[in-house]
Amino acid sequence: MSRVYTVRNRLRGLAAALAAAIFAVALASAAGARSDAAPTGFSDRELIDGFMKTVFGLEYRTWNWQPYLVKKYTGNVSFFVRNISGNDRRRDATAFIRSLRSKIRGLSLDFASRPDDANFVVYIVDRNQYEGIVRNEIYGDPAASAPGRCLVRVLSDERGISRSTAVIVADEGEFLFHRCLVEEVLQGLGPMNDNRSLTHSVFNDASRHSEFTVYDRYILNMLYHRRIRPGMTQQQAREVLPSVLRDVRRFVH
Repeated sequence: MSRVYTVRNRLRGLAAALAAAIFAVALASAAGARSDAAPTGFSDRELIDGFMKTVFGLEYRTWNWQPYLVKKYTGNVSFFVRNISGNDRRRDATAFIRSLRSKIRGLSLDFASRPDDANFVVYIVDRNQYEGIVRNEIYGDPAASAPGRCLVRVLSDERGISRSTAVIVADEGEFLFHRCLVEEVLQGLGPMNDNRSLTHSVFNDASRHSEFTVYDRYILNMLYHRRIRPGMTQQQAREVLPSVLRDVRRFVH
């Protein structure tokens, strides 16, 4: 009796161990699938590549000074959010902008009480107001082009960005509103180019991101690192980016 009982216990133990091993493999596979779907870890090469593709170049090349030099604010960024839309989204826009304080080191921002006191103005409009605002308020030219679903214009020189103006459409659904808000505000801070190879970035018109992704947090934190200066060439930036990225990895996760 004793011997039979021992054998049965051993069989039960083997069965339990096998089941546990299968369960562990299943968990690992599931975790791997989740990681592939929404990765948060990126190689140095991926992040430096993203920096070079977004910081250098312009989505609309006629809009800016020297597209292949670094563009960034060097002083305080003072925002003013102006809602013209029938759907008042100032609270949402202000909340996102305010969140950047804790997400981008080296960026100083506040809110102005008047648009004349701001150096970054965000217009929230309905689609039927979009062209008029772009032509009259952004360019001061009734014949100016008003491309895209939303846009940002940046004025910059070798000293850095002096002014940004974004136009966000609020009446074409939640996805487009949040997508435009995130992309145009972030682009107004300097990384103005889009690239379809950047799968994990909002700086890709083919992606479906509508939030400030981890990948883009790396790019903005690299840009606002003290060693990255406005007016830098691509070669100058490449020389310091490895050490900049090592520093940024300490606080972006």
